[in-house]
Amino acid sequence: MHIFCSDLEGVFVPEIWINVAIQTKIDDLKLTTRDISDYDKLMKRRIAILKEHGLTLHDIQKVIRNIDPLDGAVEFLDWIRSEHQIIIVSDTFVQFAGPLMKKLGRPTILCNSLIVAPDGTITGYQLRQKDGKRRVVEALKSLDYRVIAFGDSYNDITMLKTADTSFLFCPPENVKKEFPEIPVVENYKTLKESIQNALNS
Repeated sequence: MHIFCSDLEGVFVPEIWINVAIQTKIDDLKLTTRDISDYDKLMKRRIAILKEHGLTLHDIQKVIRNIDPLDGAVEFLDWIRSEHQIIIVSDTFVQFAGPLMKKLGRPTILCNSLIVAPDGTITGYQLRQKDGKRRVVEALKSLDYRVIAFGDSYNDITMLKTADTSFLFCPPENVKKEFPEIPVVENYKTLKESIQNALNS
């Protein structure tokens, strides 16, 4: 029996932090896991920038409410869920995910949590578990599932390498070059065809 694991940002919705950067005009917030492989370093940088500019959780949530799924994302998810189960395994946060999950038809998501002060200031974050994406795949395989996974960034690599079948979806050139062993697909049509081939093999 097959089950799917997928990243969220860059696969089904635009990058949240890039949208925040555009709306706030703070270019330093444009860096994502597509650019920096050390997630802790990236998050500490983001939190420091938010503090410097006096931005709160409410400010970010206001941006997120206006983010729509990528073109074709809902239809692609619906296709998978017509015959299989999919779990979105993301390094985003429960405080961010709600509006996005509603627009995607409420798929299951496993993600992290922010530490937020009473005034809305983001003071830190808490991982659901270390290397959580890889560990989700390992847990599913221990239940005798065959896992098909796809993602686009550095923080997806251990998940993709652990899965039975994996794809990089529209990754940046640096990720492509560093991990040439993982097949690359550039749109939902090609990803669907690649998945169908994997299911039939």
